[in-house]
Amino acid sequence: MAKHRRLPAPSPTLIRLATAAAAALTGGFFVAAGGTASAATPGVSASDADFNGDGVADVAVSAPAADVNGHLGAGAVSVLYGGGKHTTLTQNSSGVPGTAETKDNFGYDTAYGDFDGDGYDDLAVGSPGEDVGSDTNGGTVAVLWGSANGLTSGTTIADPRVQSHDWFGARLEGADLDGDGKDDLAVGTTNSATIDVIRGDDARTGTLGGRYTVKAPVQSSAEGVGVMNLHSGDINGDAVDDLIVNGFEGDGEGWDANYYLPGTTAGVTANGAVKLPSGIITDVGDVDSDGKGDVVIGMNWDPDTDVAGAQLGGAVLIAHGTANGPDVSGIQTIDQDTAGVPGAGEKGDSFGEELDLGDVNGDGRLDLVVGARGENLDGVANAGSVTVLYGAADGSGITGAGAKFYSQNTPGVPNSNETNDGFGSDVHVDDLDDDGRGDVVVGASGENGYNGAVYALHSNTDDTLSASAGIYTSTLGISASGSAQLGINFAD
Repeated sequence: MAKHRRLPAPSPTLIRLATAAAAALTGGFFVAAGGTASAATPGVSASDADFNGDGVADVAVSAPAADVNGHLGAGAVSVLYGGGKHTTLTQNSSGVPGTAETKDNFGYDTAYGDFDGDGYDDLAVGSPGEDVGSDTNGGTVAVLWGSANGLTSGTTIADPRVQSHDWFGARLEGADLDGDGKDDLAVGTTNSATIDVIRGDDARTGTLGGRYTVKAPVQSSAEGVGVMNLHSGDINGDAVDDLIVNGFEGDGEGWDANYYLPGTTAGVTANGAVKLPSGIITDVGDVDSDGKGDVVIGMNWDPDTDVAGAQLGGAVLIAHGTANGPDVSGIQTIDQDTAGVPGAGEKGDSFGEELDLGDVNGDGRLDLVVGARGENLDGVANAGSVTVLYGAADGSGITGAGAKFYSQNTPGVPNSNETNDGFGSDVHVDDLDDDGRGDVVVGASGENGYNGAVYALHSNTDDTLSASAGIYTSTLGISASGSAQLGINFAD
């Protein structure tokens, strides 16, 4: 269900921490064209979050390095409601569990799902830097419950093995991993291969159901080597979500490995695990219209080169789903040198470091949006770019034909290319105005001295993307005194 990007383990050396204030604001950042939507509105698909049940997709965007009331790096999450409202939440907000503290990194990772079965999507928020008693950086997870008024209250999901690892909640995923119709929550850490799965409840109890663990075949050590990303989808077509785990390889073949772990009626299991090509981020969707989820893998190097550590332009790999899981024998590769794809693969572009699937042009087929935050443009270093790759008209899958390239110098995209903006630091597709076309939300976490920005680009009928303005820290009530890194992570 949710796609999570590979972020570094929370550290003062890796995240410059900043200032945020909790605020509940209203404004028309993206208003449904037809006015107020009802719960029956068809604009929300199974892959879209809807926290207030109004039938229009919502987006949660993190500023995990934000400062709250002087607490460096406490973190904040802003929710952009599809009807045109937005709110910013911290651990100091009413109804949110915990207290904002230095380096908690609230919002470091997020995931959504209807965890209590009440018909409203809920939001799981990780605070991996949270100190738990004497356990420094033990980490916690808060589940913020959806309602007709949006996200207004929450429950803490505690680490069941305190002091056995750090950074609990650094990796999150919401999915129905046992096929019972209720979303479960998978929680990982950055220094353990063990994943906790908290089963979803079928009634609103304020808590989640039973727990179990599954150990992925990736490295595990106290030095920050563990689960680096989680993603899910029904890859084998059995109506049960499967789990994709990204982590360190551990066998000398590379430091990013992906494994398919099948979901069963008893839950997700490592039995029958399939090793996928290396990569740092994944998404799952039926791109070839055969009823089975295909695994899209992004990497910030080109797999066609064997120059170790060169970090060349980047690529996207697609492993198609079968009844036995992902087919690794016929991997499709798309990069900036593929026919029809604008630009050219260059060292450091990071094409594929972020990606998301969705129907951008409203033709009923999935398209792929790819971020390249390291793209240099017209002499501007790391300005960043986004490429939209469309689903082929014959339903055969993603193709380079007709691909479109966007930067902040593209007409209709707010602002302009600047050094280290990192446009494309995360990407997300949702129909935010209920018109049947997936709008493209782009993060630029380096904008304005790493305070960050978000651009909700409307999908137009002429197959272009545009927005009248960006969404900045000032838009959301987040202080600009620091480096909040707004837009580094979306709950997909």
